Amino acid sequence: MIGACALGVAGCAGRLPQPALLSVDELTEVPFFPQTEYDCGPAALATILSAAGAAVTPAELIDAVYIEGLKGSLQAELLAATRRYDRLPIPVPTDPQSLLAEVASGRPVLVLQNLALERVPAWHYAVVVGFDASAERVVLRSGQERRRLERTRRFLRSWRLADHWGFVAARPGEIPTTATPDGYMRALLDAERVLADASTAAAYEAALARWPNDALVLFLTGTRKHAAGDLSAAAGLYRRALASEPSHAAARNNLANVLFEQGCLTEALREARAALRSVPPDGDFHAAIADTVRQIESSPASAAEPAACAPG
Repeated sequence: MIGACALGVAGCAGRLPQPALLSVDELTEVPFFPQTEYDCGPAALATILSAAGAAVTPAELIDAVYIEGLKGSLQAELLAATRRYDRLPIPVPTDPQSLLAEVASGRPVLVLQNLALERVPAWHYAVVVGFDASAERVVLRSGQERRRLERTRRFLRSWRLADHWGFVAARPGEIPTTATPDGYMRALLDAERVLADASTAAAYEAALARWPNDALVLFLTGTRKHAAGDLSAAAGLYRRALASEPSHAAARNNLANVLFEQGCLTEALREARAALRSVPPDGDFHAAIADTVRQIESSPASAAEPAACAPG
């Protein structure tokens, strides 16, 4: 799906919900980059990146996101370019309430619209910067208009016909209001290979602070600590993941590996065998966990275990 910045037709019924306790209804400081006929992708992306503190202009993004043959920009290219500017592209949930909650929290939302028909689409990228529920208007940075006031029903129709696709650009260490553990961690994993090391560390720590008991967050943070050689921290995080989700076979297998690396053979074997019993023989993790069990079982049985190891 591409955004080719085309004009379209009006929409059908729809109402904009009024989020509770809103303190902001328009982000007036969000920059504006006028769009030409086909560069709505670079312009919209430059808008949210600039609002997130990145120094960038649409001209600097054209080579990264604009595809000449398509006369537009693919969604994947916008997400990839966001990561290259050391920002996390976090998807916004598909309901209008969540979209407006992000705006109310101070983050503009880049959205894809279909301004025409489902069978004959006209794709367009814009940035939601405000709303007026009483007047039934959404405020957009769009096309040549710094402050486009679009009827709610038209906007909701165009957004629905684009599968409610939208995202915010977040500094690593900041978590959007509507982010979920799964969505945030998926975005972080996708961005990790291009983010600065300090940014990656900040993003993991922020996730752990926001969702301290979420098994996925604990497991992935533990995996990062494990890869960095911080075995004590990794073991602690894996144990917390298992306390939250005792059936988490991958966390138990990884804990067994950490314990094995620490020389705690008895406890490592106990955890590995427990992990193996928890998965079906034809399951995705069975072979990997079986390898862990074999590796521990084949280690020298006479090896002295460190005093720090838990009793078997």
